[in-house]
Amino acid sequence: MPSFDIVSKVDAQTLDNAINNAKKEILNRFDFNGSKSTIDLDKKTNVVTIFTEDDMRLKAIEGSIISRMMKQNLDPKSLDFGKEIIASGNMIRKEITVKEGLDKEAAKKVVAKIKSSGLKVQPAIMDDQVRVTAKKIDDLQAVISLCRGEDFDQPLQFINMRA
Repeated sequence: MPSFDIVSKVDAQTLDNAINNAKKEILNRFDFNGSKSTIDLDKKTNVVTIFTEDDMRLKAIEGSIISRMMKQNLDPKSLDFGKEIIASGNMIRKEITVKEGLDKEAAKKVVAKIKSSGLKVQPAIMDDQVRVTAKKIDDLQAVISLCRGEDFDQPLQFINMRA
């Protein structure tokens, strides 16, 4: 039976490029001249850590990261902006986690939307992805267009299409 998988993944190399471009932009900006601001990406845990002096600079760094991600064709919805933590002295630290895989709530929303559409397909949650099977490829393509039109607070990719 034809099937495909709905996943939410971020290309690690493209994310690394976007973060490095944001670092270069921050270093060259006039309003960050003499600043101790840093941006670090932990590739194992997919966490971006920002250290900076004040809230205005923090917002500027976040905006830079988002714009660089969009230029690299990455969806900024994959970023989970955490709380700001006051670090030593007058520094602010913020950790931004990069969401990998569909969490349970998002997977349930996707399955519910597919089932409510009335298409003759069978969605199933498998770990951090949703597998959709059907008798006709046309039904699978209808599911893809349905999911592209919805907002699930996470970027979706459609992979492993098998006929």
